[in-house]
Amino acid sequence: MVKEHPPPAANSPDSRTVQTALDILDGQSRPNRLTRLMPFLGPAFIASVAYVDPGNFATNIQGGAQFGYLLVWVIVASNLMAMLIQTLSAKLGIATGMNLAEQCRARFPRPVVIAMWLLMEIVAMATDLAEFLGAALGFQLLMGIPLFAGALLTALATVLILGMERYGFRPLEAVISSMVGMIALCYLLETIIDRPDWGLVAYHAVVPQFAGTESVLLASGILGATVMPHAIFLHSALTQGRIVVRDPKRLKSLYRFEIADVVIAMGMASFVNIAMLVMAAATFHTTGHTAVGTIEEAYRTLEPLLGSWAKWIFGLSLLLSGLSSSTVGTSAGQVIMQGFMQRHIPIWLRRLVTMAPSLIVIGVGLDPTRTLVVSQVVLSFGLPFAVIPLVMFTRRPDIMGDLTNKPVTTLLAGMIAGIILALNGYLLFKTLVTG
Repeated sequence: MVKEHPPPAANSPDSRTVQTALDILDGQSRPNRLTRLMPFLGPAFIASVAYVDPGNFATNIQGGAQFGYLLVWVIVASNLMAMLIQTLSAKLGIATGMNLAEQCRARFPRPVVIAMWLLMEIVAMATDLAEFLGAALGFQLLMGIPLFAGALLTALATVLILGMERYGFRPLEAVISSMVGMIALCYLLETIIDRPDWGLVAYHAVVPQFAGTESVLLASGILGATVMPHAIFLHSALTQGRIVVRDPKRLKSLYRFEIADVVIAMGMASFVNIAMLVMAAATFHTTGHTAVGTIEEAYRTLEPLLGSWAKWIFGLSLLLSGLSSSTVGTSAGQVIMQGFMQRHIPIWLRRLVTMAPSLIVIGVGLDPTRTLVVSQVVLSFGLPFAVIPLVMFTRRPDIMGDLTNKPVTTLLAGMIAGIILALNGYLLFKTLVTG
């Protein structure tokens, strides 16, 4: 059943967006395709921040420095998988008016719900840890601010950005989308500066290859940093009450617009990820700096190889990535806590519970890169508990109604879930057993 949500305030950006969207769904014409599409763009751009977060910086730099352009195809494949998974998440919110956490609470036995809630809380905290570390590193590299002070600045910026939610969904979507656009612009400039071999980039984008066990491990890391559980929970929450329609024709039309939102946003995230790896391949691998494995090393090594502009652009993109993904990670933590518990919890308490562990871990001075790796392992543990329920729910007609998956969609999603789980299992094994 589709839940009712209070209408946005009259004359607010949200009310105008919703009314324009409903007019378009009713068949009223607009001058061009972009004008028709604009009211529906936003949710996927927020979710896509998880695909360009500091965890991706670490894995893509390692992959490019060590193996050149060899693993570009892994990013292409990962983002295609992410497009389908995020589309299903958006569809769940549109069709049911409930997000994934709320569906889990409604469908699973209470002990399972409690176990999932606790695990997802840990995942949300690990996510925030990685994002806060990235932003704090950005402050440190660009301005020389100590890590803990940078983490406090990140927490303040996160609270201020999330405070825009009081004005509706549209202002927050605009801010986050602008930050994603600026990250993409930074990497467009980096790509111009580092002059990659486009022939090799195109070849390795479509020809799957490995070069030994280490390349498989890095590919697993790239995939693990791409498809993240908190983004799956968050996307269903972003669409559940944004534009509410009930009749089958408008539901299907709304879903098609959301697919366009996902394709554009994830396409941009894919470009940024490929550009990260290409920058490392063109700059570090081709000059013999194959051991560059950390964000700090990459920042310091860029200046002598490409000039100071490359270093500053890299640092700015890292800071923007950390700030935007901290905001999205904290928002996902709120959604998970509220969805599983179904009780009113003060918003400041939900944000504090998600952010506090990050500030504590950074405050005690743990190694940033090692901490980023551990946080990715925690995310890998949580991934099955997001992907499997999502596929289970979206294949059921009694839950999804007219937007139930077609059999081929469920088959593809199941195969993707299997691949993701197998590679993440391999990553966990190599990290925990063989070190």
